[in-house]
Amino acid sequence: MDFLNRSISEFAGQLATAAPVPGGGGASALAGALAVALGSMVGELTVGKKKYAAVERDIRALMVRAETLRQRLLECVEKDAAAFEPLSRAYGIPGDDPARPEIMERCLRDAAAAPLEILDLCCEVISMQGDFAAKGSALVRSDAATGAAICRGALYGAAVNVKVNTKLMEDRTYAERLNEYVDQRVEQFGALADRIFMDVYRRYD
Repeated sequence: MDFLNRSISEFAGQLATAAPVPGGGGASALAGALAVALGSMVGELTVGKKKYAAVERDIRALMVRAETLRQRLLECVEKDAAAFEPLSRAYGIPGDDPARPEIMERCLRDAAAAPLEILDLCCEVISMQGDFAAKGSALVRSDAATGAAICRGALYGAAVNVKVNTKLMEDRTYAERLNEYVDQRVEQFGALADRIFMDVYRRYD
């Protein structure tokens, strides 16, 4: 599908169509990648400054991890699309086909896996934005706050794209276990993103 080599305009245009992919999961992954890139920018504008020499080692370590997270989130744009296409085809299997339940269950699990990965990556990005905001240059703390806000949206988008699949799973034990995990992560890291954002936001009052 190679969405990553399309222009921003092309990606947004494809997203706006009735095509099954990209969708909410891919958009969430891209948003998460943009969020962590903002953290990296904070790092780039902090290292080498005498005022922040005491935290330079920490900032450089954050930047290395941020680069890995950004690449993984971009990869999830493709992963989400690759997992959803088989599910979109499975919906077309006749209801009286004896193979349908097994195929649907497998496709639903696969389709939930990519947004679940996106969710976990976004949790790490949000936590990292807190470090960038606390230790990075005061001149660009607003960008760390912006990253936290964007990643909060990405977190929520990933979460609902897990749940849209668990809702239809026959294995309710597995589905509820995923739902509980997602609920916990959303509550914890959604609140953390809000705190990071508001801590910076109030500095400008």
